Amino acid sequence: MLRGELAPGERLPAVRVLAARLRVSAATAASAYRYLKIRGLVVAEGRGGTSVSQQPPLATRLAPPLPVGARNLAEGGPDPRLLPALDSVVAHLRLHPRMYGEPYNDARLLELAQRMFAVDGIVGGPIAIVGGALDGVERVLRARLRVGDRVGVEDPGYHLVFDLLKALGLSAVPIGLDGFGLLPGQLGQALKRGLDALILTPRAQNPTGAALDRARADELRRVIRAYPELLLIEDDHAGPIAGTPAFTLTGPGRARWAVVRSLSKWLGPDLRVAFLTGDELTSGRVEGWQRLGTGWVSNLLQQIVVALWSTGGTVSLIGKAAKTYQARRDALVRELACLGIEAYGRSGLNVWVPVAEEVVVVRSLLEAGWAVAAGERFRIRSTPAVRVSIGNLQAFEARRLAADFARCLAPRRAVYSA
Repeated sequence: MLRGELAPGERLPAVRVLAARLRVSAATAASAYRYLKIRGLVVAEGRGGTSVSQQPPLATRLAPPLPVGARNLAEGGPDPRLLPALDSVVAHLRLHPRMYGEPYNDARLLELAQRMFAVDGIVGGPIAIVGGALDGVERVLRARLRVGDRVGVEDPGYHLVFDLLKALGLSAVPIGLDGFGLLPGQLGQALKRGLDALILTPRAQNPTGAALDRARADELRRVIRAYPELLLIEDDHAGPIAGTPAFTLTGPGRARWAVVRSLSKWLGPDLRVAFLTGDELTSGRVEGWQRLGTGWVSNLLQQIVVALWSTGGTVSLIGKAAKTYQARRDALVRELACLGIEAYGRSGLNVWVPVAEEVVVVRSLLEAGWAVAAGERFRIRSTPAVRVSIGNLQAFEARRLAADFARCLAPRRAVYSA
């Protein structure tokens, strides 16, 4: 499968057929299929048999080059013009490379992170510095779960989280959401069927832009209260540029939890720095495993982050970025609504537009000069849609983009051809 000899969706032989072909017992063949399912390589469909997964883990493909002149709204990155300038800070910075035996984390960065978490009511164990939000999520999963454990995920949700779970041998359990985050009823049903962990995005949810408000956070907190051993992971990847306050489900009574907050969207993706806190055991395990692997996140990067964060203009720039992204989201959602097109985007850098046929819409918009992302890789059971990343979408472009959306969504006249 990983060599590409079996195509995604290709049906595999029945257990007894495979056993006879390989001259092994049916139990051995069934065990092999179970292992492949846990690893995310195959999908079992009951009487429908077993087939190769449509999205096998660790299969990476480069996106095809975009046509010259196409507006790239398929990538979910920030606007470079809304990030603090590195050159002006680094030029005056006296960097101190750390050596073995010295403290691996910058004390000033830990203090800044602690202060930011405390403002949002997030108080936990030691703070770990990790190499990005997904790196933090992976480290928590490795520290706390075992192969085969069930993890609740948002559906639609971030496709790399889905792939990460498959690669770790964990089972993703899709839970629906609306503009205010996970649906409490669906979460409750998933918990009753059994969950070992839950990954949620409190704001700037990718791909829908969903964000918790106080009422939804309180409701979800009540739902999970009866499950104190549930591992709760909050991925706050957008942080202060999300455009909404941070509401957390963590607090007294939670035995296993972690919150990861990345700096990529508001200080720069290439810095690859995020910080993580959680209960004492989770935070300690994350740091312990980190020592056995990478050791630490480059202290040079940490010093640069501190300098950027502490610069007077950065705070005002973060506020400007949050307002700018909100204006861009609101403009697109408003223009689409004026044309009768449903769209979601309460926070963050994306707008989610439900459609009937993703491929048709993506191709039609590309012909009109817009590159957007098909929703398939972001979905498990949810319905088709496309993701529009508004990081670089100017507010004045929203009306033209909405008009092009309307044209490609308009009913097409049926014709008969021989």
